[in-house]
Amino acid sequence: MGKTGRTPSTLNELASRAGKWLGLSAAAPERHTAAVVADRFEQITWRDTYEQSAGLRELAQELNERYDHTTCTTDLLTDAFLAAYKVRPRLRERAQMDPSRLVNHQVITSLVESWEFAELRRETAGDPYAAAMAVLAQAAALRRMLESSRDAREKADQAKEAQQDAERAATAVGEALQQAADEADEEGTVPASAADAVQRAIEAAEAAETTARQAAQNAAQALAAAVAGIRAAARTAVAKAAEAVREEAALMRAWGVGPGELERMPFDQRARLAERLRTSRLAQWAELIGRFRQMADGERARKVENAAGELIGVTLGNDLSRVIPSELAGLGLPELRAVFAARYAAGELMLYDSQGEQTTGRGAIIACVDTSHSMYAEGPGGITREAWAKACALALLDQARHAGRDFVGILFAAADKLQVFRFPADQPTGTAQILDFAETFLGGGTSYQRPLTAARDLLEEEFNDAARTRGDIVMLTDDECDVTEEWTRGWNDAKHLLGFRVFGVAIGTLPAAEAGSVLDALCDNLRSIDDLTDVHAAADLFRVI
Repeated sequence: MGKTGRTPSTLNELASRAGKWLGLSAAAPERHTAAVVADRFEQITWRDTYEQSAGLRELAQELNERYDHTTCTTDLLTDAFLAAYKVRPRLRERAQMDPSRLVNHQVITSLVESWEFAELRRETAGDPYAAAMAVLAQAAALRRMLESSRDAREKADQAKEAQQDAERAATAVGEALQQAADEADEEGTVPASAADAVQRAIEAAEAAETTARQAAQNAAQALAAAVAGIRAAARTAVAKAAEAVREEAALMRAWGVGPGELERMPFDQRARLAERLRTSRLAQWAELIGRFRQMADGERARKVENAAGELIGVTLGNDLSRVIPSELAGLGLPELRAVFAARYAAGELMLYDSQGEQTTGRGAIIACVDTSHSMYAEGPGGITREAWAKACALALLDQARHAGRDFVGILFAAADKLQVFRFPADQPTGTAQILDFAETFLGGGTSYQRPLTAARDLLEEEFNDAARTRGDIVMLTDDECDVTEEWTRGWNDAKHLLGFRVFGVAIGTLPAAEAGSVLDALCDNLRSIDDLTDVHAAADLFRVI
């Protein structure tokens, strides 16, 4: 053992010198690649959403190719999704993160800490589709953040490699010490060659530690330099995502798609529906459609059937709530109480007579919507006559649904152009069918007889099949045209038999709205709409239909 000329080392001495590295080797902390803490179910939700969303997969592939860091960019998208999806997202401490993911951690921290993020989460929390949409809406900002932090990511990768080298060097110290222990004699003396191997491993570990420390400092400095840019981009990203998610939610509400229906809808179906709504011919009028539906809903809340209205005189009856004061005065005289009782029993008490709203119908609600070329004309605010008419018709569809009545939308133009959309009360209303109705435009001239005949035939069919009468027809047009005398006679006969009402809406200042016009003669109630931004001009329709 003394052949090398060196003083023999004992195992205890070597272990004392190597103790620091043995501790590092045995207790290396767990490093995480995910900044957002997530349970197994949330991770499954992300994987399922990622598989269903072509947009997320395409974004991940693009970022991976551009930044040549597949797992890092995929982890960033995962964190961005979970931060939006979780009700109360919790981020890991920076010290717990794998060095190569510190940039991700800073990006997600900047997103979550922006004041707009709380507003975004009100729309996305618990909704995988909305959370995925938020990630896609942030795509441009994520690209900017990754680009501005390129140096920081490279330094972070170097720090990770240096840390791995230091951990391997610490492990090598332990292995060298174990070899020395195997070669030690009974007294614990270690051969010089084994002791030298332990010393070389310790020196290598010290050098690796120094390199790792310097690499970590370089990475921290590079990240600090990128923080301002990341935070600015994060605020922009969250604001844009919140706006996109809000707009789509408003679009869905405007078209009558409720939260419950969206939750039950498969991801790809919801994505296709959202795309169709965004690209619909009437997409730019979603706000008008939403205001119409909201107005109609408010009018329904105000409506009370058979309510007392304007006082128009005195009548006879036994409704004690309408008895006039002089009749009630008789109750104060004992000798007149018997007379009061007798008149009450005979229904001969004097009552206030009043005129209230008309009783609403019971048959189908039919909206006849003019889709001739002139309906393309724009009014105030750039709103077309077609958009106003169809927004009104969709509100009437809601009205029918609320009252348990069938709804029929009849699109018409010239005599040879007609399309009928039926929405039975006992069947669910499909959004695709509603869109088909709203998007269809026939073009051409205008004919009253064809759509009104179709409406009359539908009400006659309803009467024959279900014995229902008192339907309502709403004629929405911007034109005036003639009808034949023979047709008019048949129309009046059917109207008397079936008891339906006809409401006319002349869109724009037109001869059709004038007294004595054909439309005026056909309708029980006619109004003219000049301001297409005003949805309340048709409010009374929703009180009486």
